Amino acid sequence: MKTAIYQGNKQFTIGQGQSLKPGSGEVRLDVAYCGVCGTDLHVYHGSMDARVKPPVTIGHEVSATVAEIGEGVTGLALGDAVAVRPLRFGEVDPSDKEWAHVGKNLKFIGLDSPGGMQESWTVPAYALHKLPADMSLLHGALVEPTAVACHDVRLGEVKAGEHVIVIGGGPIGTLIALVAKDKGAKVLVSEVNTNRVEFTKKLGIDAVNPAKEDLLEFVTKWSGGAMADVVFEVSGAAKAVETMTDLPRARGRIVMVAIHPQPQPINLFKFFWRELQLIGTRLYEPCDYDEAIELLATGRVPAEPLITKVSPLDEIQNVFETIDANPEGMKYILQCSPTPA
Repeated sequence: MKTAIYQGNKQFTIGQGQSLKPGSGEVRLDVAYCGVCGTDLHVYHGSMDARVKPPVTIGHEVSATVAEIGEGVTGLALGDAVAVRPLRFGEVDPSDKEWAHVGKNLKFIGLDSPGGMQESWTVPAYALHKLPADMSLLHGALVEPTAVACHDVRLGEVKAGEHVIVIGGGPIGTLIALVAKDKGAKVLVSEVNTNRVEFTKKLGIDAVNPAKEDLLEFVTKWSGGAMADVVFEVSGAAKAVETMTDLPRARGRIVMVAIHPQPQPINLFKFFWRELQLIGTRLYEPCDYDEAIELLATGRVPAEPLITKVSPLDEIQNVFETIDANPEGMKYILQCSPTPA
């Protein structure tokens, strides 16, 4: 079977791997599509080599069909179309409480163990979510990032009629905006890339470029002075951390979605003065996958406009080079099987 192998130093090769027979509680998949996400770009840049240990196959935004079922697995049949929730739960730590998705010993499949940028992939059966019969496998590759957005919006407790600001209009920021809009919120995306601003507006979502307009002044007018009920920080930029505390109303919520690997200065006085809340979000839970599948299957989150390009697995090197040179794109997807359904 064909597999893409990250060799380190911004290099991928295509090799021949061996399909792994599923053990007890496991399922072997014929991978249809695998999306490329920001974390995969971090791997490509070499910043995660100590964790992924190249040479290795990465990737986790996967849609697939069930090819082989291990002992003890129920509720799945050969040929079922599925999306993968790429979490492997380790030994429970007392500090985990019931939140296994952020457990101390959690392993992320596609980083801590081989991922889905290959033709055949064996994973735990509990990681699989069935796709509706009328949902394409191509759109199924968007379930994982959409589930991230569903989780973020759920933890942010977004309600109909609320003013929501999303700082950062990349793929996850755009999906958060779409999910929040589906909840009935009034949504504004702040994004410094002009093309992404226009793309967001074409999706029917308000957008502003803070490099060209004063964001605080714009939000004040946009909200009629009510300011933001919820602010999502998705950009990962230090300037956004500085700005995010200026935008909420009294007792507003700030949801931290972006990964900030280095400590950032935060205006804690604003939290005291306006009784703000800061909410951390990471990954997803099964209910977020269920919601993501429904939103994509019904078209309430439109999949097709979000897909920038679909390329065969053989072109993985070119795909990563293209993404690196073109930050305006949304979702680049690798077709891992010759003729996926």
